Amino acid sequence: MSVKIAKVEKELPEYSRETRDVLPLVEDWLADQDERFRRKILKIFEGAGVDKRYSIMSPEDVFTATSFEDKNNIYVREVKKLGGNVLKKALDNSGWEPNSLDYIITVSCTGIMIPSLDAYLINELNLKRDITRLPVTEMGCAAGISGMIYAYNFLKANPGKRAAVIAVESPTATFQLDDFSMANMVSAAIFGDGAACVLLSSEENAVGPAIVGEEMYHFFDATHMMGFDLKNTGLQMILDPAVPETISSHFPEIIHPFLEKYGTSIDKVDHLIFHPGGRKIVQTVSDLFGNLGKNIDDTRETLRLYGNMSSATVLYVLERFLNKNIKRGEKGIMLSFGPGFSAQRILIEW
Repeated sequence: MSVKIAKVEKELPEYSRETRDVLPLVEDWLADQDERFRRKILKIFEGAGVDKRYSIMSPEDVFTATSFEDKNNIYVREVKKLGGNVLKKALDNSGWEPNSLDYIITVSCTGIMIPSLDAYLINELNLKRDITRLPVTEMGCAAGISGMIYAYNFLKANPGKRAAVIAVESPTATFQLDDFSMANMVSAAIFGDGAACVLLSSEENAVGPAIVGEEMYHFFDATHMMGFDLKNTGLQMILDPAVPETISSHFPEIIHPFLEKYGTSIDKVDHLIFHPGGRKIVQTVSDLFGNLGKNIDDTRETLRLYGNMSSATVLYVLERFLNKNIKRGEKGIMLSFGPGFSAQRILIEW
């Protein structure tokens, strides 16, 4: 029995803006700051490797002072809409009935809602009463792969079942208007909003690449490197500038033992499905993989087209690979990093 990735679909919010059109809003926002600082921040936006981003609010509203309550209310409303739309799209395009799902996992870290999104989707799509549900929160950018790992383990233990992982994120809802730290500047330059859904199956007739194995890797004493602080104004970004260097120093331990565990090696892996955390992280990993004769062009292109949508982004990269004509027997490795600090890995085979 194997677990197959049956379908990946994405859904984008209604608002979008190219980075060059966001720059005037950034200039207005920083109008009272030192001129040298303003020039530096504009260069960060221009050099972030993000040409366009999408958001649940108009860009003008993102740069307007509002309460945490108001922004979170928008987050809740739009997450329900995006999550419902992307799950419906995935089910429709797979020919799956909503009541055929056995396991639903919803993933988000950029707002707060209780009940979690999965409860609303059960009602909206009339999912089965005994469906197993799991909301995954507080795992940041790593959680898209985390959700797939949890789905894989459920399906591996339960042959003939179906699961859906729905990741919906709105980093723009966490933007801090009065925070002029570099962490807030960099996150504002790279993040965007979006949703994705992955359908997985342990049925005998399931089609799609199979999950060969999975594993998490935890960096000790690194909880300070990435996450959010909860302030009266909302979720304030924590982003340590040492993240790329930390990834680089652990990279051999993250990749090689994992692949060896499943009887393969990096030279036998054909496709790299890596989460685009930001330009510096992408370049760091690109250099590391480049030394191994690999590239992460699809990761870089996803960052350019959408920005970093936290947990959903690696699923956008995965969708690009599922839409390619990949030969039977070829392998791919999925990789993302998130708060903890941790790395999440999945090995797949077509």
